[in-house]
Amino acid sequence: MDNIPAKPEGDPQEAPELIIRPAQLGDLEAVEEIFAEAFDEEYGSRSVDIRRQVRRLRQWYGPLKTLSLFPNRFQHMFTVHVAELEGKIQGVIQVSPFNHSRSTWRVDHIAVARSAQRQGVGSRLLKHCLEHFREARTWILEVNIHNEAAMALYRRNGFQPLAQITYWSIPVEILAALSQHEPKLPNLVPVTNRDAYAIYQLDTGSMPANVRQVYDREVSDFRTSPLDWALERVKLSISHTERVEACVYEPERKTAIGYFNLKLDCTGQQPHVAKLTVHPAYTWLYPELMAKMAQLVQAYPPQSLALASTDYQPEREEFLLKLGAQDVERTLLMSRSVWHKIRESRFSWDNVYINAMLRSLQMKQPVPERFEAPQKGWLEHYFHSLQQPESDPHSSESPPSSGQNPG
Repeated sequence: MDNIPAKPEGDPQEAPELIIRPAQLGDLEAVEEIFAEAFDEEYGSRSVDIRRQVRRLRQWYGPLKTLSLFPNRFQHMFTVHVAELEGKIQGVIQVSPFNHSRSTWRVDHIAVARSAQRQGVGSRLLKHCLEHFREARTWILEVNIHNEAAMALYRRNGFQPLAQITYWSIPVEILAALSQHEPKLPNLVPVTNRDAYAIYQLDTGSMPANVRQVYDREVSDFRTSPLDWALERVKLSISHTERVEACVYEPERKTAIGYFNLKLDCTGQQPHVAKLTVHPAYTWLYPELMAKMAQLVQAYPPQSLALASTDYQPEREEFLLKLGAQDVERTLLMSRSVWHKIRESRFSWDNVYINAMLRSLQMKQPVPERFEAPQKGWLEHYFHSLQQPESDPHSSESPPSSGQNPG
């Protein structure tokens, strides 16, 4: 519990005390109202039902509290703190670890009641988490580029821009057209724990050094323990969704050059969601992987497909714009380092952390070209080919692997 100091002695009136504490079951109704008030308009464009998320937390409060007692992937699924003033909830913050080592944490949501705005409640919530979760060396968060008040709050608390993220929505009719194209994906395989190192290499090689340092991911971030797999099955069952993961291997060196993680909604009420990673040397994989995902979604109720791109992925944005995807929202990814706290600690951990950071900044060996990449103008050629039938329907190329994996 984190309290604001009371007024100095001698003041005739004692100031009300702001208490920051972990959320309890009785707080969730007020938490839902504050989140909905703050995010209904902002998240509406992304089809994020914040009320539904909080109601689900209320429904599964007991099991989530139980999961928080021992290490697992969902241990911090309900790490919510509230700011209470005179018995009334004035602000809420939800945080979670971003990587397996918990060196980077994420501010998932932060909201302040309208009646308590401009009173420093948001800053108090942020500072409480920065001090409470000592294992975090870096914090990240996302903020809508048009939310100037929130951006000013984060800047005042030491957060700096890291990258810009664009959220896209691909309509049903475009997905149907894409599904008619047979993707040329040699060595497309379902993802298992054996592929963790290859996916880790692809992930670190597909982003600039400053982002890689902040994310601080390891091979363990791409592995799933039996307990985590079982809990994930339960979560998918509750949310009526399914998940498909697949990656494309470079054939000789068995290096992953493309990967997608597709969350499919079985109810037809929410968009399908995709996470897509492509090695910078193989950007011609974008239309092929997109066509494969478009084929997979055809077996489910018709819904749009949501995915994101960052400002260091210009080829993806170019492809999505020509495809006709809708630019739904732009956010700013911000980060804050707490490196000074490590240096001030009484333990001599500096060399360990510095060496680990320097290793993460080392240049990765580039993946050699093994496929014959399309010539210049491949994007225009691809869209032109969608409008014409295949010239040789009996191609000698072997069909790609399915890529479906219920895990």
